[in-house]
Amino acid sequence: MTDSAHDKLLNAARALFYSHGINNTGIDAITKRAGVAKKSLYNNFSSKDALIEAYLTARHQEWLDFYYAREKRAQTPRDKVVAVFEAYADHAEFAYEEGFRGCGLLNAAAEFPAGSPGRLAVRQHKEQVESILAEHLAELARSTGRDTQPLARHFAFLLEGSISRAGLEGDSRCIFQASEMAQQMMEAL
Repeated sequence: MTDSAHDKLLNAARALFYSHGINNTGIDAITKRAGVAKKSLYNNFSSKDALIEAYLTARHQEWLDFYYAREKRAQTPRDKVVAVFEAYADHAEFAYEEGFRGCGLLNAAAEFPAGSPGRLAVRQHKEQVESILAEHLAELARSTGRDTQPLARHFAFLLEGSISRAGLEGDSRCIFQASEMAQQMMEAL
């Protein structure tokens, strides 16, 4: 079965937006890479903005898929917290055409003006990651009654710093180091 024009366009946008940036990638480059006519783009997406929205949604789902695969194997709340870090590491080790350049969502957010729908979409993703961490940490500390929300925020910041640094270094080592730090902090729960 061959990909639909919609899928070809989205896949082309995913590769080009990540490798070259959203603002540096024109419609002509996307349709050329997808191997479809320009009219196909507008038959499937109302505008480049609609394609960007689909791209952000796909990037968010990509991370969720990495996370759900890791969470499925996790046995304990602690393992589930580590699964979040491992999903970030999986993201860093994904076979990107021109190498790993950091979080695709953060890279995209840097191109959007403050208050734009794209920045809001990225923020919602990051807040969902923090919420996942908070849920697992609360489960871990349930017997102690400790408020783990500040720790979830700390871990979210640790993740974002490690994924940014991993983007500069081109691999996941920083993320594994951040995971080790988080595991040491969980010992106190």
